[in-house]
Amino acid sequence: MNGLNRLRDGKAGVPRPIILTSHPQRRSATKPSLRWGEADPQQRGPVIATLADPALRNAIGTHAGSYALYRALAVASGQLRADHRPDFRDTRPAAGIGPFAAWSDASKIVSLDPWGHLAPEIFATDIAAGHDIRPSIAVTRAHINMPELAQALREGRLLPDGEVLLPNGDVRVTKIAIEPVWYLPGIAARFGIGETELRRDLFEQTGGMFPELVTRPDLRVFLPPIGGMTVYLFGDTDRLGSEETQIACRIHDECNGSDVFGSDICTCRPYLAHGIEACIGMAQEGGLGVIVYNRKEGRALGEVTKFLVYNARKRQVGGDRAEQYFQRTECVAGVQDMRFQELMPDVLHWLGIRRIDRLVSMSNMKFAPIIDSGIQVVARVPIPDALIPADARVEMDAKKAAGYFTDAVPDAAELALIKGRAL
Repeated sequence: MNGLNRLRDGKAGVPRPIILTSHPQRRSATKPSLRWGEADPQQRGPVIATLADPALRNAIGTHAGSYALYRALAVASGQLRADHRPDFRDTRPAAGIGPFAAWSDASKIVSLDPWGHLAPEIFATDIAAGHDIRPSIAVTRAHINMPELAQALREGRLLPDGEVLLPNGDVRVTKIAIEPVWYLPGIAARFGIGETELRRDLFEQTGGMFPELVTRPDLRVFLPPIGGMTVYLFGDTDRLGSEETQIACRIHDECNGSDVFGSDICTCRPYLAHGIEACIGMAQEGGLGVIVYNRKEGRALGEVTKFLVYNARKRQVGGDRAEQYFQRTECVAGVQDMRFQELMPDVLHWLGIRRIDRLVSMSNMKFAPIIDSGIQVVARVPIPDALIPADARVEMDAKKAAGYFTDAVPDAAELALIKGRAL
């Protein structure tokens, strides 16, 4: 019977007791403090969400939360030791980011750890002392290449400069991966709800996966099991934070069908390519281009729901038309959109951005939170009409009618026209 209360590390074969995290462990009083918004990272403290010593955890969840089940399979199958510690040699950021003033403003950044890319350096002494502290942000450099950029070169819209854009169409970028780290009091305040209410709903809607949400009010930081984001920076990153630096920016939410496979039912990939072109142009002018790519597939409703909605739109009586665009989504999902852009501006504040000179977006849902967070938007850049696929006219008309930035709002007669092809 004793074996029922133990798990085995598949590789080492060492019996391990099951550790419950729903209540404080012995020695929990010695866990490192975590004071969100402190300007000094040593005073702020590290985010510790690893499992090596539960008594030292000061956050709910685990790093790389959306991949935690794969990690569990690797441990269970003996391919990964449960007590593995990363070797961080030579992993330091390939470009310096920050610190900026917003890092010490607990109201500006609530959904990521501003010190997440520097954790192995800042907390090296703690790591050497045995604390399992891991980064939640990584910064590297890369080249990207897209067929749309080659076309822009051929048509003369872009010219190679040898620094940002190379003659073969390669673009030099700084690439940043960011895992979500939620400061729960700040998340609650951002949505205008109580922290207790937020914790309860997070607990219930994840099937009770994280009992600390309702039993450990002393743990105020949560690493949710959701996808994060990737930031692509075009130009010299040392210009970040300067008032003189002009910024072109596109905030883009994941659309696997369009972004990867070129599906023509939406404008996602064309708008992404248009945004990258604008970012390259700004970098060549001496400014910076910023692409923020969020993992929020299907308006954060998921790809299965999105495809079900596609079927409903194409089969509905009267054909696929803009007047029913949002209603068909709500019929399936119960809501039109769950991206909740209230958290989106955090990454812009993390980058030290206080003004966007060219916002490559028509979305009112993105524009409003950006300016409400104190960031000035000088100009908004719509997608050129020639880049809108024929089957995406339904989506574009519906969004324009709902408040997207445009010079011409479709009237009721226009919205009633069938513009999408049948299934």
